[in-house]
Amino acid sequence: MELIKRNNPLARPVRVLQFGEGNFIRAFMDWMVDRLNRLTDFNGAVRIVKPRSGGTACQKLNVQDGLCHVVLRGIEDGKVIETPELIECVKDCLDPIDDWDKIVKTARSPELRFVFSNTTEAGIEYRAGADTFPAKVARLLAERAKTGLPGLVFLPCELIENNGGTLRDCILKYLEGDSTATEYVLRECIFCNTLVDRIVAGFPKNDAERYFKTLGVEDQMLVCGEPFFFLAIEAPADIQKELPTAAAGLNVVFTQDLSPYRTRKVRFLNGAHTSSVLGAHLAGLTFVDEMVRDKTFGAFLRKVLFEEVLPTIALSEAEKRAYAESVLERFANPYAEHRLLSIALNSTSKWRVRVLPTLLDYIKIFGKLPPCLTQSMAFLVDFYRTCEFQDTPEVAEFFARKPTLHEILSNTDFWGMDLTQIDGFETEIKKGLRDS
Repeated sequence: MELIKRNNPLARPVRVLQFGEGNFIRAFMDWMVDRLNRLTDFNGAVRIVKPRSGGTACQKLNVQDGLCHVVLRGIEDGKVIETPELIECVKDCLDPIDDWDKIVKTARSPELRFVFSNTTEAGIEYRAGADTFPAKVARLLAERAKTGLPGLVFLPCELIENNGGTLRDCILKYLEGDSTATEYVLRECIFCNTLVDRIVAGFPKNDAERYFKTLGVEDQMLVCGEPFFFLAIEAPADIQKELPTAAAGLNVVFTQDLSPYRTRKVRFLNGAHTSSVLGAHLAGLTFVDEMVRDKTFGAFLRKVLFEEVLPTIALSEAEKRAYAESVLERFANPYAEHRLLSIALNSTSKWRVRVLPTLLDYIKIFGKLPPCLTQSMAFLVDFYRTCEFQDTPEVAEFFARKPTLHEILSNTDFWGMDLTQIDGFETEIKKGLRDS
């Protein structure tokens, strides 16, 4: 079977320079650009730059003329779907060393407007003398500043808070001493904070041959993801006109304050995971979709989402409820094969970030403990006492000493506060333990 190839050269101008060729950004941002091209007048191609040399993904993409399929599979509106889409917007993928002159030429192009990135959470960093992703961008912006062209709009997808602002600050550090480029970045460039939300499974090894047969071509860069798509962008109003996502029917929110959407994702999606998976594992379950279908834990999840998390989120009732329903559908995805134990990694720090703030806000609102979120701490204590777990050396050493419940709850290094000071909390946890 032949590899997928273009019949005609890609004629669209390169409007997006993208750092990162991984599964997520191709199934998220490139998928979005392809929708914009097909359904609006966006008319832009994407030129990908590898953040660092090495790997084979870039070479595979170039062999396929930038083409790849994204297969959206999962549950949508209660129905199982499996839909392959050909992504045609990628022009090519360049190496930061071998193709640097071509990358600079692109940065100096009047047609370029956007920069996307997904270089892992550690990618946006300043290290003096190191050729990091922000260092490369700083060099490119210094070149563009010489042209007098308008600045660029940055949409980083790295999962860190204030990702746009952090990227800007790193770039400015690399530009210290170059007043012209620094002024250009501050005056002309726009760095948007973003929140991305789609579960992307990657290349489907077990189903690849079936897909190749169905598509009639071999696609070594095929990637699978869930149907759910959400992007929140903290940006000036004019950017919404340049990215006509509403006209393409995309689930994109432009906002002046990203925090409610970040809180929504962390508390609903991540918090529901962290509050339930340890208990489900202790009960003998293996996968998240199995947990959703289980009578006991399915009911537990619904109480967490609709009765305990939902009241603490500062969004409209309809918006919160719709998102909670979508979380249940996503958890029930039969294709995900999401293991409970993979989510259980580093559960102490996850509980502190994903569950504790909701628990405290619930107490402020209702003046009492949320039963399920409180029980989630009992699950955690039982799990760390009786199961093999993966966590930091400090956590492992602490539980190896077989601490008492009081010692666990009062460990301020873990929780950032003494949980025994929460009225009635220690008593309820003691009741919820398996050996109580």
